[in-house]
Amino acid sequence: MAIIDSQVHVYQRNHPGRPWAGILTGPAEVTGDDMVAAMDSVGVDGAILVSAFTMYRYDASYALQVHAKYPGRFGLVKPVDSTDPAVHDTISSWASTPGAVGIRLFLRDGVSEDPADPGLNGVVALAGKLGLPINMASWGRMTQVAALAARNPDTRLVIDHLGLKQPHHPPAPADGWDPLPDVLALAKLPNVSIKVSGACTLAREPFPYNDIWAPLARVFDAFGLDRCLWGTDWTRAVELLTYKQGVDAFLQSTRLSDSDRATLMGGSVAKTYKWTPSKG
Repeated sequence: MAIIDSQVHVYQRNHPGRPWAGILTGPAEVTGDDMVAAMDSVGVDGAILVSAFTMYRYDASYALQVHAKYPGRFGLVKPVDSTDPAVHDTISSWASTPGAVGIRLFLRDGVSEDPADPGLNGVVALAGKLGLPINMASWGRMTQVAALAARNPDTRLVIDHLGLKQPHHPPAPADGWDPLPDVLALAKLPNVSIKVSGACTLAREPFPYNDIWAPLARVFDAFGLDRCLWGTDWTRAVELLTYKQGVDAFLQSTRLSDSDRATLMGGSVAKTYKWTPSKG
């Protein structure tokens, strides 16, 4: 089976030519070369490379640079600013960019909480028209996500990181899974998928993180595995586990059949983003 990580990040050291806007938990840099080496070391064939918002905000130029070197290994997702008057032009241009497979939308401070907000709905509708799934960073706003999905049934919404606020540093919070019922309510909307990314960072037990499987079973049952996309959220998870542990926790688990593993760790990602990796 092809193993595809649904979310990784890369970035260079902070330098004047491409200065950071903020600091992401992780090493001083994780270049495209570093990410490919990490993937190769554990048998991951490809990944959805999400341009690092913390460092680069809406500038995806480094992700594009990495893709140019490794075009078969990464599909690209660019964060977009839904409040930018030029956002429609940005999305339209991105849709025709080599390697582009989706966009990312943050429901955060400064973004309307109104499900009927015309600007937000315009962005969601345009992405659907252009065939771009929207990765939704939306913890705490599941009711709004449900309304956006219902208003825009032709747009694929992909909930980031199980729809849960996940830690950057140990220990994992005791209440990390508590908002899960609000997330599971989205499963009734057929155009909503969910990234099972960063799940291991919510474990309070050591590798192989046996305590994550009971809540994950609820996610799998609600959404069906064809709408669940495994991922590591590397490198945000670096202080809680290694990349190998994030892969092996799912690759070696007896909780998944071989066919379930093939769907969760690759098939659903390929189907959602209409992209498959190639090492050629």
